[in-house]
Amino acid sequence: MKKTIKDFNLNGKKVIMRVDFNVPMKNGEIVDDNRIRQSLETIRYALENNAKLILLSHLGRIKEEADKEKNNLQPVAIRLEKLLNQKVLFVPKTRGEEVERAIQNMKEKEIILLQNTRYEDLDDKKESKNHPELGEYWASLGDIYINDAFGTAHRAHASNVGIASHLPSGVGFLIEKELKIMKEAIDNPKRPLTIILGGAKVSDKIGVIENLAEKADHLLIGGAMAYTFLKASDFEIGKSLLDEENIPFCKRMLEKYSDKIILPIDSINATEISENAVPRECFINEIKENEIGLDIGHGTIKVFKNYLQDSKTIIWNGPVGYSEIKSFANGTRELLEILKQSDAITIIGGGDTASAAIQLGYEKDLTHISTGGGASLELLEGKELPGISCIDDKNE
Repeated sequence: MKKTIKDFNLNGKKVIMRVDFNVPMKNGEIVDDNRIRQSLETIRYALENNAKLILLSHLGRIKEEADKEKNNLQPVAIRLEKLLNQKVLFVPKTRGEEVERAIQNMKEKEIILLQNTRYEDLDDKKESKNHPELGEYWASLGDIYINDAFGTAHRAHASNVGIASHLPSGVGFLIEKELKIMKEAIDNPKRPLTIILGGAKVSDKIGVIENLAEKADHLLIGGAMAYTFLKASDFEIGKSLLDEENIPFCKRMLEKYSDKIILPIDSINATEISENAVPRECFINEIKENEIGLDIGHGTIKVFKNYLQDSKTIIWNGPVGYSEIKSFANGTRELLEILKQSDAITIIGGGDTASAAIQLGYEKDLTHISTGGGASLELLEGKELPGISCIDDKNE
């Protein structure tokens, strides 16, 4: 068991908290503030317990100087201020005299947000490569380190592993909740346990398929990756996305878990991927040479529903269609509606599936929507997350 924020006396202490404010932005405006809202419980607890709170987060990728402007955290500070109804001091630097002076002048119950940690990536990727000097510097600014950024827990960065190497450390309420729900669902699920896997490439999900095919009662496969499995089953898939080098893997899985792996029986296709594309529905053996499979069909939805309505635990990672385009979002929408009606434990494993669930209005109808696609994927693979393994263990 890892220490949590509740294991520390925060009174008067400078608490460095890594949060995940990597929110989608468009023209400098926040499109979806879910990740900010998910951090509020831990932030409020720290402030209520008289901490001096210093927040660190990344936003987007910083590969060149031009990336800095569109990934500036100032709009996040403004939104956080509104959500907390409290002043948030934004310091537009990641280190240096301005940062140190602001922290030195802090009073209890005050909150500072530093600039995007990935600004440091312009200097030999110091953040992303966990440069020891940077982690040590950030640690020198505080007394206690709390990691509540589940979305980056699968990465060893200076702002998580680096800082935790130098300070007493614990996790926040969000990470605590993510770990409890995900691990319980994987290691001790109410059965039947049904996994829905979608997304693009089989290669991205090999570890998940291998780990969960063993543990799950049913594995429902949709999305672009389904067409590689269908090709492995000797169906012609037209111009659908094909992960050719993993056809042998798909064949092995289908042979080993023929009673568990459920593939689509029909498909929504088009000759192009665009808003103007004309969709055509057909059985899997009727896909034309010039067509791309872009969603599961109505027959597949019915087949999947038969498994889902009898399930007690459902974990879903990866949309089952090209859900960014309305014509190919029906499969994802219909499965969300089935999950809404279910009395099962329903877990969405972050990433594009989480975005689809929130944008389509199902956020309050599911047991849990993870804030970390990559992190939840690695948990589903059975991997240890470096951003969590670095945290102090409880003395039991």
